[in-house]
Amino acid sequence: MYPVANSPLDYAALAREVRVFWQERDVFRRSVQERPTDQSFVFFEGPPSANGTPGIHHVMARTVKDIFCRYHTQLGRRVERKGGWDTHGLPVELQVEKELGITKEDIGKSISVEEYNRRCRETVMRYKGEWDELTQQMGYWVDLDDPYITFEADYIESCWALLKRLYDKGYLYKGYTIQPYSPGAGTGLSSHELNQPGTYRDVKDTTVVAMFRVTADERSAALQKLAGTDDAFILAWTTTPWTLPANTALAVGAGIRYAVVRTFNPYTHEPATVVLAADLVSRYFPEKGEGVDALSAYPDGDKKTVAWEKLGEVTGRDLVGLRYEQLFPIVQPENVENAFRVIAADFVTTEDGTGVVHISPTFGADDFRAAQQAGVPALMVTGDDGKQTPIVDRTGKYVPQMGPWAGRYVKNYPGVEEKAFPNLDVDLAVDLKQRGRAFKVEKYEHPYPHCWRTDKPVLYYPLDSWFIRTTAVKERLIELNRSINWKPESTGSGRFGNWLENLVDWNLSRSRYWGTPLPIWRTEDGTEEICIGSVAELRAEIAKAVAAGVMDHDTLDEHHLATRAGIQGLDLHRPYVDEIVLISATGKPMRRETDLIDVWFDSGAMPYAQWHFPLENGEKFRQNFPADFIAEGVDQTRGWFFTLHALAVMLEDSVAFRNVIANGLVLDKEGNKMSKRLGNAVDPFATIAQYGPDATRWYMIANAPPWENLKFDPAGILEVQRRFFGTLTNTYAFFALYANLDGFRVRESDLVPVAERPELDRWILSKLHSLVGEVRGHFDAYDPTKAARAVQEFVTDQLSNWTVRLSRGRFRKGDLTTDKKAAFETLYECLVVVGQLMAPIAPFYAEWLYGNMTGHLRAEAEERATPLAPESVHLTLLTQPSAELIDASLEARMALAQQVCSLGHALRKKAAIKVRQPLPRLLVPVLSDKAAADIAAITDIIMTELNVKYVHSHHDTHLVIKSAKPNFKTVGKRFGPRLKAATAAIQALDRAAIDALETTGTFHVEVDGVREALTPDDVDIRTEDVPGYASATENGLTVALDLTLTDELRLEGVARELVNRLQNLRKDSGLDVQDRIRVRLADSQPEMNAAVAAFGDVVRSEVQAVLLETAPDVVPTGSLVFDEYEVGVQLEVAG
Repeated sequence: MYPVANSPLDYAALAREVRVFWQERDVFRRSVQERPTDQSFVFFEGPPSANGTPGIHHVMARTVKDIFCRYHTQLGRRVERKGGWDTHGLPVELQVEKELGITKEDIGKSISVEEYNRRCRETVMRYKGEWDELTQQMGYWVDLDDPYITFEADYIESCWALLKRLYDKGYLYKGYTIQPYSPGAGTGLSSHELNQPGTYRDVKDTTVVAMFRVTADERSAALQKLAGTDDAFILAWTTTPWTLPANTALAVGAGIRYAVVRTFNPYTHEPATVVLAADLVSRYFPEKGEGVDALSAYPDGDKKTVAWEKLGEVTGRDLVGLRYEQLFPIVQPENVENAFRVIAADFVTTEDGTGVVHISPTFGADDFRAAQQAGVPALMVTGDDGKQTPIVDRTGKYVPQMGPWAGRYVKNYPGVEEKAFPNLDVDLAVDLKQRGRAFKVEKYEHPYPHCWRTDKPVLYYPLDSWFIRTTAVKERLIELNRSINWKPESTGSGRFGNWLENLVDWNLSRSRYWGTPLPIWRTEDGTEEICIGSVAELRAEIAKAVAAGVMDHDTLDEHHLATRAGIQGLDLHRPYVDEIVLISATGKPMRRETDLIDVWFDSGAMPYAQWHFPLENGEKFRQNFPADFIAEGVDQTRGWFFTLHALAVMLEDSVAFRNVIANGLVLDKEGNKMSKRLGNAVDPFATIAQYGPDATRWYMIANAPPWENLKFDPAGILEVQRRFFGTLTNTYAFFALYANLDGFRVRESDLVPVAERPELDRWILSKLHSLVGEVRGHFDAYDPTKAARAVQEFVTDQLSNWTVRLSRGRFRKGDLTTDKKAAFETLYECLVVVGQLMAPIAPFYAEWLYGNMTGHLRAEAEERATPLAPESVHLTLLTQPSAELIDASLEARMALAQQVCSLGHALRKKAAIKVRQPLPRLLVPVLSDKAAADIAAITDIIMTELNVKYVHSHHDTHLVIKSAKPNFKTVGKRFGPRLKAATAAIQALDRAAIDALETTGTFHVEVDGVREALTPDDVDIRTEDVPGYASATENGLTVALDLTLTDELRLEGVARELVNRLQNLRKDSGLDVQDRIRVRLADSQPEMNAAVAAFGDVVRSEVQAVLLETAPDVVPTGSLVFDEYEVGVQLEVAG
């Protein structure tokens, strides 16, 4: 027997049962191993971090990955899915620091580096169990038994080997530059980290237009003469007042014109002569304050309006070389004679500010370059280690040399309530006001970068760092990117393409503790260095160092860590590698550069390091590179996607992946970002437990393309359960019910030839195989949403709501005739193939459906080696679309039938006549013999669906009255001022002209003397009912429904309503389909009595009644409710 489907189906329990089946039968491993090794489909798993719990967005991301791996397995390809874990980096370190209640500054003091890294190692896999369980529950097939783990020695060694190759190619270098730096994390950031989504946030900062007093000397004589005073000020605007104490230059645009303005300081009200860009004068000086009179009246006035007078203009070139007084004379730079002067810079504009840029070489990349080019020194102080350091330390505080401001945070790094934070910018602005050195202070909203992990502000800071020279291959990166299939394409050409166009070198260094150590050893003077590319090379260098006496012995084997159950490996982390001292070629000690490498290098190296390549497994690597497919969130565009691409181009001159889906965000149903803090995060385990994994996955994929943001709403999953899975389950249950009643079993060796099956069967098989081609096309194009929607539409609209509904009578026939057998076999094939097509998206349900449909024929299928021999749908090869079974003309005819029926149903609804009420005839006016033949071929279907006695296709089109009106949407645009004439010409069309337009698709008319061709889009063809008929027209098709009701038709309608009520009563009474019944109706309604007398045989046959009668002595056990009356009924099961 075919297993019975209980209603409603428990989808979560179903998935648990299937999961046990997969585990017992080892289905995942077999789905890989049973495919040929020379037909591989390569997939890269982006490594998650297991130090946090998974969220609902991970279900979305992993569903997308799983779909295409399963699909290509169905195509016969070998899809190995090696799992992996991202175990290094800031997320782990920050979590440990939070748990220990320490900061980075405490590491090496209150806690040793060794103990700190031990805690990181323990933390990193804390939630691996939850991740593994979600992986299993949602049906994501990935190899969890042999994952790559980024903290293992082999993985780190591969990273070293790759870095060595980059070093040997000249791509690795050390530089001192201004870089994004996160005081909250205690490390520099790469440009791709700074460009993660959400890093730039709108903030309201205190801004200052500072007044720099020009030094009176021979260089400023011309300005002083124009100003009429030796006390002139240059105005410069900044959104970061905390950088003003580090100012050592002012930058102007050489070609910009600057105005010299006599005015007053708006805070001290003292006279002041200021210089700013002429184009920006109006931003600071209102028109009503201009003039000598306003200047003279200002001292005794209300001072609400700044008084001013423009004295003249100079160019930026005239200002270059001027000197000015230090704004905050707390500490002075070395070579002070070259500081505090005006320089020219090409980045200065008049778009905002004052047209003058304050230069702080230690806190801005442009500032640093401009100062270097002009020979302006940076303001530095001597740190505790004797080295020069900026006035802000690496925790984000002013250094002790900063006098009254010492120890103050420049941004809110303590993370206290904003109102409670002692804002340094505000205090500096107040100081400038009091000293008469502030011209304007205001709050200003602007985007400011924040650390992607700590959520705290980033500084631009001078750092010694190691870089990868990605700009050396910029053009090749751009060229190869064009060969990648991005979904959506706009991400590849836009977000990613623009990123590559504006590429900067990759900042590789990270001043942290838990991560892959940079494998470079250097002499103290930096003149000699070595990049280590393997443990073997390191051992060889250690041996030299031991021989030279700089090390006592090889310490590598003294430190191990447990990486997974029963496996011990070398520990190549800090502090152990820091203890290794090597010897240079000239006999100098070399110590390791203390930095770690960017954790994004770890993940970008996975195509190589997962196989311990390039140190071994070269053939394995070549078989699995590049990837055919990857998928991650759009936030990885400038993260993992970039590092994969950059390393592949630099190391292999190749793309790293051929196809990529950049997933959108999963938001709450209101469109807000989910967070535990806001209480709108969705628990993936609870969701799967309530709705099952299949409905959850299907909803996520069918709702919107995965690259669009998804507004997650559990009500949508319920709708998917009801509309798609419920419909499919009911369709299967219908098949199983009647197949079991008839003892029918499909045998692949004994099928009714398709050519001998009814047109409805041949049509649905044609649609099925067209669907196979369509779905394969969507999957091939990496568009799972269109694939899901196509399957869903087929099941709900074509299979259930059309084919099964029109075939119900065939299944209910008593004997297993050829026609009934064909109906079973056709529905059987549809359900099996639908199971295959839906399997990549809904793997558990598809397995259940396939197993139910094919379990009985497994032995025969295995013996004959047929396509249904595999015991799992995920071991089958996807059905190929059969060109022989696809009949385009048949599909067109059935589409016509559906259109006719749609119009007929609309007419019934308009006339308030139920479908159970038979009507005499339907007229379909046609304009050709072919159209008449098409209608004739589908007459039986139309009669059944619309419950009409006759269908006539008639060349006498005058059975329906037609008229033409203009479609103003198209005609208005087309004819413009001639619209009135065009309207008249269209309204004058007679019936022959309208028929010609519908038949040929064009008709010519005269519009203001010009011959114009009309198309059906230009004309709204309207129909009018003839007496006794209701008519409707759509897309050139017209139907007319005869609404005349004879007494015989009325009684047949009553009989059909009786069948409906009795079938419902059977169902409510819990009767089986095969149960025979006796029915006695109260003799209370003459109409019912007449209907039973006239159509009793029909009713008895439909409801399995051995007795149906009306009688006056009925003792009712129930009541049948009709529109206008009730009838008592006595129903019992026949013995």
